[in-house]
Amino acid sequence: MKYMLIAGEASGDLHASNLINSLKKIDPDADFRFFGGDLMAKAARKNPEIHYEMMNVMGFSEVLRKLPTLLKNLRTAKRIVAEYRPDVLILVDYPSFNLKLAKYAHSLGIKVDYFISPKVWAWKEYRVKKIKKWVDNLYSILPFEVGFYKRHGYNVTYVGNPSVQEVEYSMGHLPPRKHFVERQGFEDKEKPIIALLPGSRKGEIRNNLPIMIAAAKRFPDFQYAVAAAPAVPEKFYREVAQDPGLQVVFGATPTLLKYSQAAIVTSGTATLETALIGTPQVVCYRGNGRKLTYRLMEKLLKVKYVSLPNLIVNNTVVPELLLHNCTPTTIARELSPLLQPSPKRDWQLSGYKNLKRRLGNSVASDYAAELITDSLGLTVPHDNPTTDKKTKNNNANGNKDSSASGNDNTRENARPTNRRRPRPRPRLDSSDNNEN
Repeated sequence: MKYMLIAGEASGDLHASNLINSLKKIDPDADFRFFGGDLMAKAARKNPEIHYEMMNVMGFSEVLRKLPTLLKNLRTAKRIVAEYRPDVLILVDYPSFNLKLAKYAHSLGIKVDYFISPKVWAWKEYRVKKIKKWVDNLYSILPFEVGFYKRHGYNVTYVGNPSVQEVEYSMGHLPPRKHFVERQGFEDKEKPIIALLPGSRKGEIRNNLPIMIAAAKRFPDFQYAVAAAPAVPEKFYREVAQDPGLQVVFGATPTLLKYSQAAIVTSGTATLETALIGTPQVVCYRGNGRKLTYRLMEKLLKVKYVSLPNLIVNNTVVPELLLHNCTPTTIARELSPLLQPSPKRDWQLSGYKNLKRRLGNSVASDYAAELITDSLGLTVPHDNPTTDKKTKNNNANGNKDSSASGNDNTRENARPTNRRRPRPRPRLDSSDNNEN
């Protein structure tokens, strides 16, 4: 079968790479073309048509500045869809681009599946109509989305959340704290750490990192370190922070979080990963400082919460400091009780347990791949269970093990069969069938 995948940012690259590996286990002869990043390239063993770094924008001004490039990317995608004629076009989040491509592919009679829903429950709810019209199947990674779409008359499938297995793998392969701080070059090997996660886009980092640092500096008994995004150079962090000695950690965010007393996190997937690791956090998001941006966001946001832990549990598990409420003073005030034993710290840790229960333990990419290939007439090889421990480790590791380099003999020798197995269906709370 021919698969075309579109991922427009770093998190989408990771999740799509896991999906590629899962599809290859079911369909050994699968052929892929894709827009994405290095992880997808490693999984598919070919380069992307366009790297997500050429697609990733944030904010109105950046969209306008890069509009010619974005339009060129869309034309390229349409041309490839028309020439390649994939059996299925698989879209990963990135709605401004992907929904336009979905419309085009649908007009050609090409099957369109969505893996990881756009956050239409937060804003731009009108996009649901487009999804219902142009998308054949949507595979959700957030349990509350089932109820949201049900209210709109559209059935989606919750396949589990990829972060569960990614964190599980990372926590099973932690280096000792001593080795971690030595390898990363921390000046003080014993001082407790505050982790700073300012986002993956340069605009986010520029807006949020200075405020995070100013808050962390109010706790002299702690040192702080920045979890770096893979596509952002170290020099950029130091320039934004105006601190040549800034501790920047690359490629070890889960380890940094595990060995931190608490974290300051920009809203996004990182809030969920921090919660799954079990590190108390303050969630914050600072825009570009323009009043118009703030007013637009406050008007457009449709949800009670913005952080994933709060949305999934439907309660205030972690504090959220947004826009003009995100200041060094407010962050420090919320952070202080989390740095020591306290009722607020205990409340978060208790909420994290509820969060894990709601997410379940299904391997999202495996379940989604099974549903996608089922709809194409393929079946799952009986000798390659989708929920075995090796599968979880392969996907959670971002394709770093031997199976990602083609040494998984089980996958290479597998052939479709008519033998069926029960699917690892995630269990939903009754509350997940209702919109938050």
